[in-house]
Amino acid sequence: MNWENQLTKTARIHYPVIQAPMLGVTTPEMVAAVSNEGGLGSLPVGGLSPEKTKELIRKTKSLTQKPFAVNLFAHSLPETDTENALQMQEFLIALGKQNGISFPVTLITAFSFYTYQQQIPVLIDEQIPIVSFTFGILDDNSIRKLKENHIILIGTATCLEEALLLNNKDIDMIVAQGIEAGGHRGSFLEHKPLPQIGLTALLSEITHHIAKPVLASGAINNGKTIKAAFAMGASGVQIGTAFIATDESIAIPAYKEAVLAAQDTDSELTRTFSGRWARGLKNRFMDALDKAGISIPPYPVQNSLTTAFRQIAQQQNNKDFTNLWSGQSAPKIHLAKSAAVFRELIRQTEAIG
Repeated sequence: MNWENQLTKTARIHYPVIQAPMLGVTTPEMVAAVSNEGGLGSLPVGGLSPEKTKELIRKTKSLTQKPFAVNLFAHSLPETDTENALQMQEFLIALGKQNGISFPVTLITAFSFYTYQQQIPVLIDEQIPIVSFTFGILDDNSIRKLKENHIILIGTATCLEEALLLNNKDIDMIVAQGIEAGGHRGSFLEHKPLPQIGLTALLSEITHHIAKPVLASGAINNGKTIKAAFAMGASGVQIGTAFIATDESIAIPAYKEAVLAAQDTDSELTRTFSGRWARGLKNRFMDALDKAGISIPPYPVQNSLTTAFRQIAQQQNNKDFTNLWSGQSAPKIHLAKSAAVFRELIRQTEAIG
């Protein structure tokens, strides 16, 4: 099977298969494992400090000489509604007491948020070859700086309108993220309903209107789904959920077990954990906050409010009170190593012919 196409040539990879950047799951070890196998590993650094960003990049570089991407969150920071945030904090404290989760409470005024603009000098200094982004579009000045340093840019769209906006910028490729995809939605059209378009319809629309390489994301978990994405015009695929249960993942054991056992109806979209829409496996935290009827602060405020709560739950290996991001298709490949999962995905695809 000939895998070579515009994506492989541009990114200097052998297979047009990308490991999705999953903050809280992906590690430098996972990224390096995929890149070393000829795919494109993706390191998530959205919202991290420049110092932490550099640390993770250098760790990844120590594990692979192959290209890998770094993923940014391209969102603006909202105003913090202190009254709403305090109400949410009080709810979390009460919920924690009811369920044996005692967590340190941070003053809302002490929250600090890092922007992608603060991370870009690190990416340039570290000579990162590929930068992907989600939650929005990088500002023109940032795009100019990155392109001046010959960095390939990959945006994320969840509908045709978003894809067309990205296409008008100096962006090299676009990820078409179907509603099936696990984790945060890349949607960025403010004051409009959340796009809920399946990958088949989305990929067809975007590839019809846009000539740039389009990468398919959402419920791709085996050779058949990879082959189907290519048949619909994708130049590459981005796969996340298949890697959650691997040894290189930092997901807690209960999270890994839940993903491997998940059925196609077990996930739903929620804003409860972070303030942004994301797909994850249903659990008690989501139910409790939905029933409480409290207004959920926007990202990243809600994300910061729930961070300590989730960290304690994770230390307890408690899957009921932390996010379990997952796509609609559970992993079909139950192998321990990220490299082995990647190789099996390639083997299955090539076996189809």
